[in-house]
Amino acid sequence: MKSYTQAVKILNRARIIIRSEYIKSSESLNRVCVSNIHSKVNYPSANNSSFDGYAVSSNDTKNIKKNTSQVFRIIGSIPAGRKPFKKKIKKYDTVEIMTGGIIPKGLDTIIPIEQINFYPNDKIKKFIVIKEKIKKYNNIRFAGSDYKKKQLIIKKGTIIQPNHILALKTLGIKKIKVKKKLNILFFSTGNEISNSNKIPIWKVRNSNVDYIKNLKNNFLFNFENGGILKDHHEQYFKSKINKILKSKVDIIITSGAVSAGKFDFIPSVVKKFKTTHYFKSVMIKPGKPILFAKIQQKAIFGLPGNPISSAACFRFFVYPYIQNILSLSQEKPIKAILKNNFEKKNNLTRFIKSKINTTKDGKLEVELLSGQESFRVNSFVKSNIWAVLPQGQTKFKEGQIIDCFLSNISNKILD
Repeated sequence: MKSYTQAVKILNRARIIIRSEYIKSSESLNRVCVSNIHSKVNYPSANNSSFDGYAVSSNDTKNIKKNTSQVFRIIGSIPAGRKPFKKKIKKYDTVEIMTGGIIPKGLDTIIPIEQINFYPNDKIKKFIVIKEKIKKYNNIRFAGSDYKKKQLIIKKGTIIQPNHILALKTLGIKKIKVKKKLNILFFSTGNEISNSNKIPIWKVRNSNVDYIKNLKNNFLFNFENGGILKDHHEQYFKSKINKILKSKVDIIITSGAVSAGKFDFIPSVVKKFKTTHYFKSVMIKPGKPILFAKIQQKAIFGLPGNPISSAACFRFFVYPYIQNILSLSQEKPIKAILKNNFEKKNNLTRFIKSKINTTKDGKLEVELLSGQESFRVNSFVKSNIWAVLPQGQTKFKEGQIIDCFLSNISNKILD
């Protein structure tokens, strides 16, 4: 039986090839960027106003002294989106300008509308009156001040988020190169599993399929439900694998039939194929019976059937594998202060349903919840994070720093 660390090393060596494609930047949410993306333009593209107001030459205000003023003639107006102002600027000229308007040549500072005094009055706006020296470059957004041409926008290996899409569209990046989405085919197993809502007491609702299906956007994959494999479907599953080896499926996931019971046929079927990487059973809790195999360019994960075991194994085996084959950097744990004492067996790595909160002084604190059995969904609903208690330590005390991983989304969202 492998330790968790040994199992992860096998996963890291068992990479399958995921190719790349170009897609519209507007449709790239949660896709993995394959190469560095640089700006092709300066942004802003030209010097423009950051306020509605009036553009003047700061040099025309340098002789204004205390208790004196200078009148400036209004010669035009520049809305945002209009071509650059063409009129020649003379001494003591001013131009009305809106936020985003291009600064005319010869003018170098903006006075916000709230600070303007008009002459002869607010209804007949022929001039503005300035009563003090104005600093050069006030309220101007300079060309290239946010992004310069060839400046890095997004690093290779970034998971594209809405803020990235905003930048890409702002800078005119129409298409980007990303990793293709993984295709996952999922099978539930067991005569006891039912897709019905109303079930007799000897049946179990098929919940694992919907849990993993609803992780697809957060964890970067396409999902297909392969249905329920019954207890006598050993040959059927073998034939399905043979077909899958010729298909576009990248990862097969099964739930249940992976332990050592009479009807647990997944390991025996997988062993009939030539595998380049393999492990069966890992020193963890929950999820000890987990299976992994690489067959040609396909990966197979046999997850336990209990809902929390299945959820934990997806989070700590399937997702790290997805992360690796998409060339993402390793996910970093969230460090939190343990709120309560906990004791476990020395030889196991434990994945603990937990709740993380911020203390009054701004520190992250994690509470290990009661109800850790793998059938208990109640405590999973109350949790928002997994605490990982490593092999080799039995006692964990209040105040200790613990590694944590978000339950339903990658910690990489915090990178």
